[in-house]
Amino acid sequence: MSHAHDKPFVIPADQVHIPAGSMWRKMPIIGLLIGAAGIGGAWATSHGDSHAFWYAYLVAYMVCLAIGLGGLFFVIVQHLVRAGWSIAVRRIAENAMITLPVMCLLGLPIIFLGAHDLYHWTDVAAVEHDFMLNAKKGYLNETSFLYRMITYFVVWTGLSAFFYGKSTGSDGNPEAGMRAAHSMRFWAAPALFLFALSLTFAAFDLLMSLDPHWFSTMFGVYYFAGSALSIFAFITLTIILLHKSGYLRGVVTTEHFHDLGKFLFGFTVFYTYIAFSQYFLIWYANIPEETMWFGYRIADDFLPLTFLLAGGRFFIPFFFLLPRGSKRNALPLTLAAVWILFMEVVDMYWLVQPVLAHHHAQESTDHVMHLHIGPVDFLALLGVAGVFIAGFTWALGRKALVPTGDPRIAESIQFENF
Repeated sequence: MSHAHDKPFVIPADQVHIPAGSMWRKMPIIGLLIGAAGIGGAWATSHGDSHAFWYAYLVAYMVCLAIGLGGLFFVIVQHLVRAGWSIAVRRIAENAMITLPVMCLLGLPIIFLGAHDLYHWTDVAAVEHDFMLNAKKGYLNETSFLYRMITYFVVWTGLSAFFYGKSTGSDGNPEAGMRAAHSMRFWAAPALFLFALSLTFAAFDLLMSLDPHWFSTMFGVYYFAGSALSIFAFITLTIILLHKSGYLRGVVTTEHFHDLGKFLFGFTVFYTYIAFSQYFLIWYANIPEETMWFGYRIADDFLPLTFLLAGGRFFIPFFFLLPRGSKRNALPLTLAAVWILFMEVVDMYWLVQPVLAHHHAQESTDHVMHLHIGPVDFLALLGVAGVFIAGFTWALGRKALVPTGDPRIAESIQFENF
């Protein structure tokens, strides 16, 4: 529950605008340099092993894409339910969301350059000699994959541009803000439908089809749960860093951190419910083509990583965020946000890299699945994250840090938890 005080509230201009000389305004260039160096370094350290590069690139890409898609989800849902508390933090999600056009550009190399290294179903000869792949080739073929991916990219770019343009276009103009708020709320329901459909099938195409013999109808929701966790952690961490830089003080308050912490806690439980349900149903049915997917994720070197995922995605954040004080203080929230983002990286690695390790194990004499984490993995993550941060910080410095034209911004700033 919340309430707004009746007294007028004036937003301090120096708290919601980043001046030209700030380090935040230099981050786009720094991010692009880091991105170019990281991706170039990842290719160089792969020593011509295109499989190693593209698997590392896909892990990094899906981590950053999760944050961008999480931002789009956050914005759509806040308009759909007409939330008041979140208006003060919504612009951070909008800035994360508007990186989606950049992420779509970064996804093009996967389609046009890396598909044959990543996806076994692109090998026409292998498909013809595999009964299951041959049965799926109406969906899993390069032409359909290209059309679907372009469709996802168009949907994500269109939705992010629409909501970002409406929100930022009304900054400082309450009358325009009122019209924009009504328009965004009207379109939020169909936008949520398009978002859910596109994210689900993108998760099928980019991640689940790495192992085309395996399937799970819950996989799209699994990736969505990680996206939601990622954006709440990212918003929390960004605002804490902005506070330390002298911005948003008195605008985003302890009350907002409390709610962000509650969402981190709630989606930790939601993620665990989805992940366990997917595992439990497959374990109970005990169908070989389903269980083998988990089988080589608990084999050899990957067993400790699986235990880390189980403990790090649920037990550690659950008990850490359970006390009220953890959700209302910057230090524990910072630790929680960093940990959750780290675990998203672990999660994407756990989804992607065992496929490559299993392939290498089949070709080796000892048939052992080895976990290799090397420079190519770190540099690919650094590179894609650098480009993502460049896009995010460009948007951050371009407009106000809060939607100043939203007619309910005062209500949000003066929000209090009960």
